[in-house]
Amino acid sequence: SSARFFREAAGKQARVLILENHDDFGGHAKRNEFEVDGTFLLGYGGTYSIESPAPYSSVSKRVVRELGIDVSSYASHNNEALYRSLGLKQKIFFDRETFGADRLVTSPYSRWGITEPDPSGKNWNEFAAEAPLSARAVADVKRLYTLDEDVYPGLTSDQKKGKLARISYADYLLKEVKADPQVVALLQAHPQPLYGLGIDAVSAQDAWGLGLPGFGGLKLSPGPGPGMGRDAIRNAEAEAYFFHFPDGNSSISRLLVRSLVPNAVPGESASDIVTAQIRYDQLDQPGNSTRIRLNSTVVRVRHLGDLDAAKEVEISYVQEGKRYTVKASHCILACWHAVIPYLTKELPPEQKQALRSAEKVPIVYTNVALRNWQSFQKLETASIYSPGCYFSEASLDHRVSIGKYQCTTNPSQPIVLTMHRYPCSPGLPSREQHRAGRLDLYETPFETFERNIRGQLARSVGGGGLDPARDIAAITVNRWPHGYAYQYNSLWDPFWLEGGPLPCVAARQPYGRVAIANADADAYAYTDCAINQAYRAVNDLKIGTLSETQARA
Repeated sequence: SSARFFREAAGKQARVLILENHDDFGGHAKRNEFEVDGTFLLGYGGTYSIESPAPYSSVSKRVVRELGIDVSSYASHNNEALYRSLGLKQKIFFDRETFGADRLVTSPYSRWGITEPDPSGKNWNEFAAEAPLSARAVADVKRLYTLDEDVYPGLTSDQKKGKLARISYADYLLKEVKADPQVVALLQAHPQPLYGLGIDAVSAQDAWGLGLPGFGGLKLSPGPGPGMGRDAIRNAEAEAYFFHFPDGNSSISRLLVRSLVPNAVPGESASDIVTAQIRYDQLDQPGNSTRIRLNSTVVRVRHLGDLDAAKEVEISYVQEGKRYTVKASHCILACWHAVIPYLTKELPPEQKQALRSAEKVPIVYTNVALRNWQSFQKLETASIYSPGCYFSEASLDHRVSIGKYQCTTNPSQPIVLTMHRYPCSPGLPSREQHRAGRLDLYETPFETFERNIRGQLARSVGGGGLDPARDIAAITVNRWPHGYAYQYNSLWDPFWLEGGPLPCVAARQPYGRVAIANADADAYAYTDCAINQAYRAVNDLKIGTLSETQARA
């Protein structure tokens, strides 16, 4: 995005070099490809979709539109009714280490839109009969969804939200609602897909905003209170603006590269991008106005001369063990903010400190190519929540068909199963959990992931006939020690609750001919944030009239 906006501001004659430390472009927008019994399958290995808790800005919407993506057409590509038509539901896998027995149970509540409303109470009855929980815990789960007790009597709605912002959801359940500890174990992993944290480190106010149970008796007024996380603030416009490619947002990065280096990405539409064969040998040709150099890790950035008077920036990078140097009139650092203080000595101490505060959330997106999904059909599930397991989520992929890529719809055909892991350390502050999780991922070999994948699937889906040795065709583990941008949290970031200056604002200030982008620049882990911050960074360089474009968008 930064390169696209730079060329827009400086003119198409501008020459741009993108130094990419990965072996592919796109960063977290990673694409996984499989060939299973003659069927071509795609999976997302990182950034999932066009979505955001808040509405896309005019700038980010314009980029999406100019890339040829018609967000309103998503329903025509997504066979949303397929799983429901087959009777597949959201299930919960209780593991014996956490709950005393291995048991796959129909979820009594909706999660990720899989489970239909249950007016008859059938799912609740099945849950009560089958869940390996104490009678009190089962009663408490249902009590949370029907709670009419006000645990904060005499307080206004705003005062209640203030209390909820200062207590974790786990403590709220245990200390205020007096729920059984098994209920906390059951709900522990629910916020992980958004926060990379369990309910021990997420505020009760955020849990209320996310729709988790236990707040009915508080009679809270609509709208967020101070310190509510942006993920927990519902917005109808934002929820309607959604588009998922079969390879996630890798297709967006491919479309961006096509707009910058046309020879590298054949095709002409957002439909053919899904199956386009990238010509990697064209990314870094001398004749390109924009060049993309892979496997190139920047190690130093400095101005040639005084910061205020320099006409060039020198960038040193390492590729295949050798150090190279390039010079440019301007530079945009669109990388993890915490590494920037190591790249340059030119920043003031306060900005370096702000940059170092940009933690990253470690995550693992694993794609398992299955030869068929008949075992899931037999067990009547498409998505399994496993709060005590190595992978807290396992879901059959969306049935999305775009262009020549047509998804399979028959349970006898191959499919991609996505499994997510969020390495948490419950009880620690959020940033310490993320650091511990990052170390955990660095130290974990592929064999450990594979053993847990096979073991967990055998235990949870084996009852439907799944045999890991027979039915798993391939596994790709996308390990992201530096995953989501860290989003501020009222439990751990006082400035977020009390309204103080935000470190991300101090961190992203330009210096000389260098501007700073990345989703860290707004502490917001979404694609539209990365686009918006790229736009802002190019404006910071003051090289053109890019701001006029926003008015037209």
